[in-house]
Amino acid sequence: MKQTLLSLSNLTKQFDGKKVLDSLDLEIFDGEFITLLGPSGCGKTTLLRMMAGFEHPDEGSITLGGQDLTHTPPEHRPLNTVFQNYALFPHMSVFDNVAYGLKMEKRPKEEIQQRVEEALAMVQLEDFARRKPHQLSGGQQQRVAIARAVVKRPKMLLLDEPLSALDFKLRRTMQVELKRLQRELGITFVFVTHDQEEALSMSDRVVVLKGGHIQQLGTPREVYERPANLFTARFVGETNFFPGRVDAANGDDTITVDVFGLKRTFRKPDFPVKEGQGLHVLLRPEDIRVLAPEDEDGVAGKIVERNYKGSTLDSVIHLEDGTEVLASEFFDEDDPTFDYRLGEPVKVSWVDGWEWLLPTEPEALPEEEGTDA
Repeated sequence: MKQTLLSLSNLTKQFDGKKVLDSLDLEIFDGEFITLLGPSGCGKTTLLRMMAGFEHPDEGSITLGGQDLTHTPPEHRPLNTVFQNYALFPHMSVFDNVAYGLKMEKRPKEEIQQRVEEALAMVQLEDFARRKPHQLSGGQQQRVAIARAVVKRPKMLLLDEPLSALDFKLRRTMQVELKRLQRELGITFVFVTHDQEEALSMSDRVVVLKGGHIQQLGTPREVYERPANLFTARFVGETNFFPGRVDAANGDDTITVDVFGLKRTFRKPDFPVKEGQGLHVLLRPEDIRVLAPEDEDGVAGKIVERNYKGSTLDSVIHLEDGTEVLASEFFDEDDPTFDYRLGEPVKVSWVDGWEWLLPTEPEALPEEEGTDA
């Protein structure tokens, strides 16, 4: 059974009369990698700053291991923060940057030496101890910032978009490095990002935020494959929204749905349905199959965009009613459908069982407020 490390209860925060967080509850488990994901203004950075102690809630409480930290100053909290700009001391060596916190605690010199060497080894920078920050690459500077944070052995590490300043290739490398470090250290990581792919690839759980409310909390797979609402479905990844209408509610926990004139049998969703009801049929681009125009299955359309990406071929297809469909298929040079050119007719279908259903009417959600990222 997973043990709760940090508990956030009824957190509310206003700036200039506008609510950035609204009665938010969240439990963070010991040893997990959890990501706060959402657009600018959703409240994720404010939430992180409250955990760190740089902001205090107007209402609610924050407890760590049963200890109330709601009004505890940042320097007295057993956690550390890695910022977007790394915040390294430019005049200090890598070693002294990492050792700074331990020196402030007046640790014995031998202990400082040992712990700094261990921290630099974890981030694979043992040979860079005497260099200054300006002599390091962006990725190396980021690893120094992480070493400085973990050397004090915090119970939790807070990371505020630490990869945003890196180029694409280095960012991918550092995603793998961060996850490796988290596993080796066994420390709880709370990671803030607006990058959906980053959140899905790195996290044990993802918190999707909008307007100071949690829209969904779950594993990356749950958030991607079974979004809780239309906002999550639209925000996380690309999604095809097909209009459906319930043709019949069957007696075996299935329903028959009319989608573009096709009668398809789906699992009964979690929300109530009745005959004649409209709903959204959600299909990710990789769920879509592009078929030959003479195929009996599928919906007629024509290809308007085709992008070869090595392992996949991404297509944009316009159906006869004007609906735009995104398809992403593993490239197979022996499949004749991959030879279709722009403007050619095709049919669109999908893999049975991979669809996800949501109500037609979106839930009433508060508007995004503030400029917090």
